[in-house]
Amino acid sequence: MTPMRTPLPLLFAASLCLLASACATPAARHAVPEIRPGVARGYLETGQLPDSIALLPPPPAPGSAAFALDEQVNLARNLRGTPRWQQAIADANLQFPEAASIFACAIGTRIDEAATPRLYGLLRRTRTDAAVVSDAAKHRYNRTRPFMVNGESTCTPDKEAGLAENGSYPSGHTSIGWAWALILAELAPDRSDAILARGRSYGESRLVCNVHWHSDVLSGRFMGSAVVARLHADPQFRHDMDAARAELATARARNGVPPADCDASAAALAQPLPTTAY
Repeated sequence: MTPMRTPLPLLFAASLCLLASACATPAARHAVPEIRPGVARGYLETGQLPDSIALLPPPPAPGSAAFALDEQVNLARNLRGTPRWQQAIADANLQFPEAASIFACAIGTRIDEAATPRLYGLLRRTRTDAAVVSDAAKHRYNRTRPFMVNGESTCTPDKEAGLAENGSYPSGHTSIGWAWALILAELAPDRSDAILARGRSYGESRLVCNVHWHSDVLSGRFMGSAVVARLHADPQFRHDMDAARAELATARARNGVPPADCDASAAALAQPLPTTAY
């Protein structure tokens, strides 16, 4: 059994709370170490996290070709009111238990605390690692978010005040979603295409939502990959992956029926972004 880890700095915990929209969840059936009630402790100590400042270039400067591309892809916000916009609203919620169902359709079975407690705990813990891995770059660059530039609302207007105080680059939601996609694709390799496609569309929801730029999403994917690569060197993570793999295989064999709303979700995600640049 691994020793207790040093709690993450309050800055990291605050960032996670912003992403998750709340810091309280029901007690898990599979015990997960916590920073405080409702916030799972990640697998990595602060000094073990990949360095987002070292790994990422500065965000595109206004007037650059890269920023022109960001502005072009930002047209995805014009999907407001469509099923894709509604999907982006759902994707914005990283609070458990709802967050555990993000990849349920891609995997083809439910993921929740009752049916898959080991996997549920794995997702909770890796959410913390994938959330805080980008904090250093977020605070170094403090990039202004799209809705503050174009003056249009987001898909989560009640979160805009907090988002305005939290740097846009890189996208924390995308980092979490892509980290989960890589982890779940490893656990269910026969479903890897569907899982990775959902991980991609999950990041794209931040463009639709008008809260991130194109380059924020790309850099978020990169940091999600970086944290998963580092996690594989952690013995407790590997142990939990083995347990979650066996548990998921059993759950899929027992109940391979996907959630009822998968057809509607697939139709929403099939709606193309209004640009060919992405």
